[in-house]
Amino acid sequence: MRLSELQHKDIVNLDGKKIGNIIDVKLNQDGTLISLVIETQKTIFRIGAKENEAEISWDKIQRIGEDVILVNIN
Repeated sequence: MRLSELQHKDIVNLDGKKIGNIIDVKLNQDGTLISLVIETQKTIFRIGAKENEAEISWDKIQRIGEDVILVNIN
């Protein structure tokens, strides 16, 4: 699966609440994906908008579906 395919999916918590959308990923030295960087709020101006970003560790991913990525965060 490509990052461009993941970016079109909504990130949803187990309770059904939409958390955000993928804007980037973090990789370790050997290229293994370690987390998804998501935008938690849509902003018109992304300049300096790091406060609207969050990271979700790859081990929190429960399922990648056709339209959503289901995560377990509390």
